[in-house]
Amino acid sequence: MHSAVLLIEFGSIILGLGLLGRFAGRYRLSPIPLYLLAGLAFGEGGLLPLGASEEFVATGAEIGVILLLLMLGLEYTASDLVTNLKSHYPAGLVDCALNAVPGAVAALLMGWGPVAAVVLAGVTWISSSGVIAKVLGDLGRVGNRETPVILSVLVLEDLAMAVYLPIVTALVAGAGLMTGSITLAVALAAAGLVLFVAVRYGRLISRFVSSDDPEKLLLVVLGLTILVAGVAQQLQVSAAVGAFLVGIALSGEVAEGAHTLLSPLRDLFAAVFFVFFGLHTDPASIPPVLLPALALALLTAVTKIATGYWAARRAGISVKGRWRAGGALVARGEFSIVIAGLAVSAGIEPSLGPLATAYVLILVVLGPLTARFTEPLAMRLFRRGDNPDRPAGHAEAAPRAAEAEASVGD
Repeated sequence: MHSAVLLIEFGSIILGLGLLGRFAGRYRLSPIPLYLLAGLAFGEGGLLPLGASEEFVATGAEIGVILLLLMLGLEYTASDLVTNLKSHYPAGLVDCALNAVPGAVAALLMGWGPVAAVVLAGVTWISSSGVIAKVLGDLGRVGNRETPVILSVLVLEDLAMAVYLPIVTALVAGAGLMTGSITLAVALAAAGLVLFVAVRYGRLISRFVSSDDPEKLLLVVLGLTILVAGVAQQLQVSAAVGAFLVGIALSGEVAEGAHTLLSPLRDLFAAVFFVFFGLHTDPASIPPVLLPALALALLTAVTKIATGYWAARRAGISVKGRWRAGGALVARGEFSIVIAGLAVSAGIEPSLGPLATAYVLILVVLGPLTARFTEPLAMRLFRRGDNPDRPAGHAEAAPRAAEAEASVGD
């Protein structure tokens, strides 16, 4: 009987997620807020709480986090990460300062303590790569000059996750200074070792994993990822970091093949993860934190726009391109929920989960709007009308050139 109920509940969840995803796709929306709302509806204090399938959903959610980080690592080669780190680290520092600090300050002002402050800093810092990539594609901006700047900021955030997640894992586990320092040192050493091995021997690793049979490739990559994630978690580093490092170590045709094979699995288990997070958030706990979440969302939307503007200006992008870059970075999503989930599972602060849920719901909806309308609104407000496809200095140089020609004519 228990098995039948589990199958009915889990089947209903997957079917519901599919219908929600189809609805979101029809209107070109991110399905993340719908998945969270579904979790809220069927979780603690919801309309119809689930019982039999909760443990199964919890395991699926953990696999979802692992696959999210694995797929993230597959997007980059080790050399790409090293190049981005060398070239664009100032933008990463500005991004951290402008967007992590508001979250930390907000947690301290609400009296949540330093651990919750570190967690909320990560929630407000990390943009949603998935939502942003989809929005850029929908708006036809993949080939724009500012797009590499946007991607470089996202890459730096992803790379920072390899350092940040072990810190959060140690803090929420209640590790002392010595244990936390050892955990961080292990994580940094592992990340550095993987980057070194991937740069020097990436082809050999990929050749070892490679297979012409999709089934064997899928089993080897998935098995290796879950194994490494488990070892990383046993070392108190973070299963997500382990999965991310496996993704970085693979490159070339293996990475492309694994990405294609694992994408449907990633989408399935990531959706389950969002539902699981919603299941453990009582809807009644959201209204008390709605105003702080809204204030924090609006503030960090502005700071993300400022981050993109500054990074694009540093890269010599025109004024319109700077505003587009800033507006595109606003969306938060999957990794904000991953970070908040670590604290929620450890019982750090009861209000942190509801606030993170409300915060992500607001910005995952607001993000596509800021990506589309930040530039035209800024141009109207600041009366700047330079060509988006040429450097900002060119627009200023044209009048000077005309003046010079006029003076010569005189």
